[in-house]
Amino acid sequence: MKIGLDIAGGDFAPVNCLEGAILALNTLPSNVSIVLFGDADNAKKYFNDKGIDSTKFEYVHTTETIDMGEHPTKAFSQKPNSSIFLGFKYLKEKQIDAFASAGNTGAMLVGSMFTVKTVPGVIRPCITGILPKENGGFGVILDVGTNADCKPDVLYQFGVLGSLFSKEVYKIKNPKVGLLNIGEEAEKGNLVSQAAHALMKDSKDFNFVGNVEGRDLLTDAADVIVCEGFVGNVVLKSAEAFYHVIKTRNRSDEYFDRFNYELYGGTPVLGINSNVLIGHGISSPLAFKNMILLAKDLAEAKLDEKIKNIFQNEN
Repeated sequence: MKIGLDIAGGDFAPVNCLEGAILALNTLPSNVSIVLFGDADNAKKYFNDKGIDSTKFEYVHTTETIDMGEHPTKAFSQKPNSSIFLGFKYLKEKQIDAFASAGNTGAMLVGSMFTVKTVPGVIRPCITGILPKENGGFGVILDVGTNADCKPDVLYQFGVLGSLFSKEVYKIKNPKVGLLNIGEEAEKGNLVSQAAHALMKDSKDFNFVGNVEGRDLLTDAADVIVCEGFVGNVVLKSAEAFYHVIKTRNRSDEYFDRFNYELYGGTPVLGINSNVLIGHGISSPLAFKNMILLAKDLAEAKLDEKIKNIFQNEN
């Protein structure tokens, strides 16, 4: 198995990327290798200066970088020697099994949609977030930013994608899927929420438990929480803000510490024909390590193949 990592992407590239790769290397099984996309000569020098055997990694040398502020579609098409472009090229050609980056999010989504492409039958791919539960587990929330507005059938598919992700990657048996709403009753919410509930309530594709409210996000009410990307992004950023306030006040708590994004690495793009992870631009070495480990778990679970099978059978 080969995991591709963009070492040119992120606010603190390449150092944090390379340090994360070193941490991951010490954890990964021997049959998994890390392929670094970026300035290969610079990476090898960095490893050698630290006394790390640079031959433990594979390299794809790139001469261009898609900066964080660049227009995603334009930069992706005009920089064929960039780390993100070549990462997706290798992913499409199956020379790597997963690709992770903390670089330009828009460019990563462009590559996901137009290089490896959407699974036939999936209306809109989505990205996920993790919410720690009080009982020690955690819930998956989707979408968290890719699709600000969604129709009911899109929300239904998020339930399918989120349930499969939780089951196959996080080994949650028969995940409980809830629809985020302003009340538990079926008639609550806007017209989209009401229509989505009507589609979900008799679903045989996942274990629907009904509407869940904001107060249920950190409880065991649901394992998968479905919502529009606009709402999901607000929830995710609120959780990040909460963790930031806790840390700036020098408070430490075993539960609150689990809100640290570094522990989860990155967010997978669900509903595309391969395994792609997008990390936070400020990702630390620990975040990069966990991004690589999650990429390995996705590839190992063959999540992309299982998503294809589900939607192929539905068509």
